[in-house]
Amino acid sequence: QVQLVESGGGLVQAGGSLRLSCTISENTGSFNAIGWYRQAPGKQRELVASISVDDTTNYAASVKGRFTISRDTFKRTVFLQMNSLNAEDTAVYLCNARRGYRSYWGQGTQVTVTS
Repeated sequence: QVQLVESGGGLVQAGGSLRLSCTISENTGSFNAIGWYRQAPGKQRELVASISVDDTTNYAASVKGRFTISRDTFKRTVFLQMNSLNAEDTAVYLCNARRGYRSYWGQGTQVTVTS
């Protein structure tokens, strides 16, 4: 069973930065894509950023220019560097790995941005 473990969330002031990590039990290159999603209370889950097996990246318009997704294949970890955080970024951030028709999720890590 594929396991994903997120870490790095926490409480940060507006304008600050956090780096999230998603450590996966299998080589990140074995998945078609790995993405970070977020879900705020009362809102639908949304894709924040993703990275494909060929390292193509994709970002939601709301985070483009502020967030950066990257991977460390040796450490089986995908990172989400988040800068210039604002209150609208407050959410549970979840890591997702997709292989074919299968999709795997982590438990999530809470990010809270205070003004």
